[in-house]
Amino acid sequence: MTSPTAVIADDHAMIRQGIAQILNSAGIKVVAEATNGLEAVAMIRNHQPTLLTLDIAMPYSRGIEVFGEARRWSPETRIIVFSGMTSKGLLSELATAGADAIFLKREEIGAFTAAIPGILAGQTVLGPGVEDILALAATQEQLTARERQILSLVAQGLANRDIAERLGVSAKTVDNHRTNLMRKVQAHSVAELIAYAVREGLMDANRET
Repeated sequence: MTSPTAVIADDHAMIRQGIAQILNSAGIKVVAEATNGLEAVAMIRNHQPTLLTLDIAMPYSRGIEVFGEARRWSPETRIIVFSGMTSKGLLSELATAGADAIFLKREEIGAFTAAIPGILAGQTVLGPGVEDILALAATQEQLTARERQILSLVAQGLANRDIAERLGVSAKTVDNHRTNLMRKVQAHSVAELIAYAVREGLMDANRET
């Protein structure tokens, strides 16, 4: 039987080394290591590995984009995502896109090590921290596309009047959306709204239709 293979994609050498040691101990041969998104896609295409461990934030290409390319070029590869970000929007997107496993970088390493056999066997695994974040997200009201636009513009420092002019709505409408935003994300100031926007990766939401 051919041994399973892996590509490790992470821009931090120490993390790559640690993951490689764990995978080698599990009988998985590391065939390539990528330090950025472009390298990761090239190595996935070239090696068609059994496993890909993917840092969600790397230079040159967003992790979610690398994820999509990996699925395109090597659909049988099992993809394990590591995230240093706790954005419920990002984690939900990855889970919906079909990530085979998602772990926060702050998780105990034992959770990842113990999950490897199940991941190879076809199981979908969420780290304990990821499960907690997604469970909380499921109980919260979701932001509408318009609310995400307004949140992004508020975070950029625009006043209600300026937002209204840009979006072609009344200042009263913007104020109503802003009130709903603060209630939904439990923010009590603009600073807290900005912190939420940064954490959830919504700073560019105003580009949506």
